[in-house]
Amino acid sequence: MANPYGPNPVGKKQDVAYQSGDKEKPKEVQYIGGLFKGTLSIIPQPNEKQLADYAKRVYANTPYTKEKESMSEGEAGNPIPMKVGDPSPIKYVFYIIKENRTYDQVLGDMPQGNGDLSLVLFGKNVTPNQHKLAEEFVLLDNFYVDGEVSADGHNWSLGAYATDYLEKNWPTSYGGRGGTYDSEGNREIANNKGGFFWNLCKTNNISYRTYGEFADNYKANIPVLENHFCPYYTSWDEKVRDTTRVNQWKRDFDSLLAIGQLPRFNSLRLINDHTEGMRKGRPTPYAHVADNDWAVGMFVEYLSKSPVWKESAVFIVEDDAQNGADHVDAHRTTAYVAGGFVKRKFVDHTMYSTSSMLRTMELILGLPPMTQYDAAATPMWRCFQNTADLTGFVSVPSIVDITEKNVALNEWQRRSEAFNLAKEDAVPDLEFNIVLWHGLKGSNVPFPAPRRAAFVKLTASKDDDD
Repeated sequence: MANPYGPNPVGKKQDVAYQSGDKEKPKEVQYIGGLFKGTLSIIPQPNEKQLADYAKRVYANTPYTKEKESMSEGEAGNPIPMKVGDPSPIKYVFYIIKENRTYDQVLGDMPQGNGDLSLVLFGKNVTPNQHKLAEEFVLLDNFYVDGEVSADGHNWSLGAYATDYLEKNWPTSYGGRGGTYDSEGNREIANNKGGFFWNLCKTNNISYRTYGEFADNYKANIPVLENHFCPYYTSWDEKVRDTTRVNQWKRDFDSLLAIGQLPRFNSLRLINDHTEGMRKGRPTPYAHVADNDWAVGMFVEYLSKSPVWKESAVFIVEDDAQNGADHVDAHRTTAYVAGGFVKRKFVDHTMYSTSSMLRTMELILGLPPMTQYDAAATPMWRCFQNTADLTGFVSVPSIVDITEKNVALNEWQRRSEAFNLAKEDAVPDLEFNIVLWHGLKGSNVPFPAPRRAAFVKLTASKDDDD
């Protein structure tokens, strides 16, 4: 559902009930973890014939079919193959995972898309590079994350599902009732049983490398990443700028390119759009998000000037959308695509998800789906064209001073001092977003009136240049 009262980077004090369920009085803050409704059905035990009928009904109602494991939606001649294993002119995939923003928070000011200006916090003046990517390549205004928070979001982002253990335990952990952050390879029971995208690559002899994702403190979190990660790339540490991370990647990229060993699948982590709230002496939320935006622009520009640009595709997404409000749905987020075969100045209203992005990358690399979710997902073939446009991307220097620090001594600063930002989502998310909203907008700026919306699948015509 829509969550215009969703968490925001700055805000006045509000009470947040993480797992309180429905109440007669609407919650003041619409945190994604509190928007779910549970149901219990009591069904008479079916006989064998009834059970078979129920199974058929379930199968008919799900978007997954066995055939989709080998064949997918698409069009002839498109760079995204319809059949698993068919060749693609795209050889290299770069997958960038960022942190926690909704569509309306960042791109709600783009008139071409379905946005709500009243919910924009980090618009074009803060994120000029992401706006430029959406304008010059493809604007995606109907894209949704599959995960709810970072704890399940990173597993979804790299594995197309999260385990039963993880999905049942993050609400307890995030609700302050016990448990730890078990995601990203930190605890074996939380790891996807079939492995992650890197395991899929290894099984199918596709070279791969990770930069920060599932590689904390300069070491691999899971065995499949041993000897397949950049040893000097900084993972979760908000004292390090994302622009610095991109320079770390450049060094590694150049060295691999020079010896002809550039992996076909590359996963990168850029974290600072998470922000540190209003913590005194630390970068302001605007500075953090601007640094993240500039890093994204620097990355795409550098790749576009490289000899592999024509054969490359860049996919950028948030791991989750919990840290903000959106007038369509609390899962709607920003996503970007770039590359030689990506369409230019195109708006795609197709309903996509994290699994759609994974499915697209799998088809490019000739890989089968990992789960029923990516098998069933609509691949992003409408974003691509069969002829390459080798025009490069020129990044925009940050308009915001990325060295700007929080200096105000007020309620939002004091509350930020208590935040534990040593690990993602260690802070109560709703509290964090309240601080962000009011710290940036001012204590007297209320949240907009609630709106409700349903999913609508809008598909852009392949001949539609708008």
